[in-house]
Amino acid sequence: MTTGYVYDEVFLKHNLPGHPENRARLERTLALLETSGMLARLTHIPARPATREELTRVHRPTYVDQVQAISEQGGGYLDPDTYTNLHSYQAALLAAGGLIEATLAVIDGRVDNAFALVRPPGHHAMPGRGMGFCLFGNVAIAARAARLDRGLDRVLIVDFDVHHGNGTQTMVEDDPAVCFISTHQYPYYPGTGAADETGRGPGEGTVVNMPLSPGAGDQDFRQLYQQVVIPVARRFAPDLVLVSAGFDAHWDDPLAGLGLSLGGYAWITRTLVSLAEELCGGRIVFTLEGGYHLDVLSYGILNTFHALLGDETVEDPLGPSRRPEPNVTDYIASLRQLHGLDDRD
Repeated sequence: MTTGYVYDEVFLKHNLPGHPENRARLERTLALLETSGMLARLTHIPARPATREELTRVHRPTYVDQVQAISEQGGGYLDPDTYTNLHSYQAALLAAGGLIEATLAVIDGRVDNAFALVRPPGHHAMPGRGMGFCLFGNVAIAARAARLDRGLDRVLIVDFDVHHGNGTQTMVEDDPAVCFISTHQYPYYPGTGAADETGRGPGEGTVVNMPLSPGAGDQDFRQLYQQVVIPVARRFAPDLVLVSAGFDAHWDDPLAGLGLSLGGYAWITRTLVSLAEELCGGRIVFTLEGGYHLDVLSYGILNTFHALLGDETVEDPLGPSRRPEPNVTDYIASLRQLHGLDDRD
């Protein structure tokens, strides 16, 4: 396996001390990848700035101009949670463009799979405003590039961040060529992602939201993936899988209340890698979203690279959650009915 990664030092310059989405997230991750020997096994994919045309496929031109102007004037807030500084516009351009480059490298066969270690994250960014720590909709931008620049027919986006990817959903929910699947704590920020949000217009049926109660953990996610995610993905038959990888659904994340362990995350990433091998020649690209416990984040990313490389290794220094998990059997039955899955799926 040849596994690529995207990283650029400019991602560290988008920073606000004391804010949960800060440069230490990538500093800690890169340090672990280096000391573990993982970095030496990976192929670096240089990031490049997304073009204005690439951004405005999903964002309003006036919003792109706003982010640029605020950043170049020294920075400010796009909303109460979402900051910019002098370097944020450039970092956001490289985050979006870096994920595009990783995606095209996988499509073109230069690497087998990839993980874009980018900041700022993207899945909350709306067409006309930033929110939830996010500036530009990286994964939606990459999906559009795969479709328009490489002619792929169908792209699957799986989002396992603890927060619903409202921006991604808004950008793709009317596109029948993109399927968006999300597991997320609910009700919780940003307040979207109810199960009955299933797409809009010609995209009706291509959005699969699985809102979860606090405490849902390894066993619940395993059942959801086996009985909903995998059947939906097989039915959609994608040419590419993109993953919004947020590691804040861990039981010890300071900003949320789900119950995944690092072992549970490793099972999810291995399942998605296997699914991509089955459905689309192994073409899968992960991109970083949330995750605010630095050990969880760094080991979660390390384990994801192990999965991408086909290693059996799983490292979990924190262990499993001790909280009981809710019973999701009836809930899964309702989701399967909602999305037209039957015993053959």
